[in-house]
Amino acid sequence: MPGFAIEERHVEAGGLPVRYLVAGEGPPLLLLHGAGENALDWRWVMPDLAATNRVYAPDLPGSPGSARPATDYSPGFFERFVAAFLDALGVERASMIGNSLGGLAALRLALSEPARASSLVLVGSAGLGREVSPALRALALPGYGALAVAWGKTPPGALQRALGRAALLFARPGRAPLVWLRTQYRLGRTRGFLEAQLAAIRAQVGLRGQRELLADRLPSLQVPVLVVWGARDRVLPECQGKEAATRLSDGRLEIIPDCGHLPHVERPGSFVAATEAFLRASVRS
Repeated sequence: MPGFAIEERHVEAGGLPVRYLVAGEGPPLLLLHGAGENALDWRWVMPDLAATNRVYAPDLPGSPGSARPATDYSPGFFERFVAAFLDALGVERASMIGNSLGGLAALRLALSEPARASSLVLVGSAGLGREVSPALRALALPGYGALAVAWGKTPPGALQRALGRAALLFARPGRAPLVWLRTQYRLGRTRGFLEAQLAAIRAQVGLRGQRELLADRLPSLQVPVLVVWGARDRVLPECQGKEAATRLSDGRLEIIPDCGHLPHVERPGSFVAATEAFLRASVRS
């Protein structure tokens, strides 16, 4: 693994304090995590990606390292945040890798401001199909989400949440790194985190499934796109990734076998191999 040190820094973006991780030199590459996660999800792939890129991984609003404002945490809110974060860094144009909710935020920005994205990697991205795990749809039930938040803040609830997320997000829960499980426990115990994550999930997921669907707009994307999906994703079905790839004018598909919703955590070697090859080809084109 290349010896690129990962630094922790802070910046104000759109009036919000933000913690972010940064490493490497080269073309800017932005990494956006999903709901219920934070920037540390990228620690398994950042050193390799930093060999050829200046890599930035922010804690999205709602995460412990960044602000947890009283807002709707809608996909539009996260899109505006990503644009403000790039502005704060002085980055006009970047490649973007987004997982789940982070993928939806990156996709929205690439559609609304094409000049901001040089290429796009959608990793188990939200916004590409109606279907979503019943575990997330259940959070839209009146009262249930509040009970889940209250329980998740307690020590046994935080432990149960961490183990439950491993079962949901990994093809093989036993493969979840211990440091990832410890981070999940700490996140659950952080003041205001679970409330912000519940708001973000409810803004995108209702009892019928995902609310915002952008698959029909994929043909209008003006940048190269790589769709990455775990073959055993329990959050968003693999068929959404396959269907999305067929709609892209300049798109590729990478299905990672024996992998769940977090390929960059569960199968980092396969993830880096796919994304590095894509990013190199995108630069040449």
